[in-house]
Amino acid sequence: MNINLALAPLVSLIAGILILVMPRLLNFIVAIYLIVIGLIGLLGTGNFFR
Repeated sequence: MNINLALAPLVSLIAGILILVMPRLLNFIVAIYLIVIGLIGLLGTGNFFR
């Protein structure tokens, strides 16, 4: 059985939960989210789950 896990939606979900729990960290969480999504886009997700 293969389980394909997309990394970008998982990061989005975690960022959204953190923003709901700690709204003061909104700028910090958004900045980290953008950096992570940018790295995923540049490096691709194929290398993470092999």
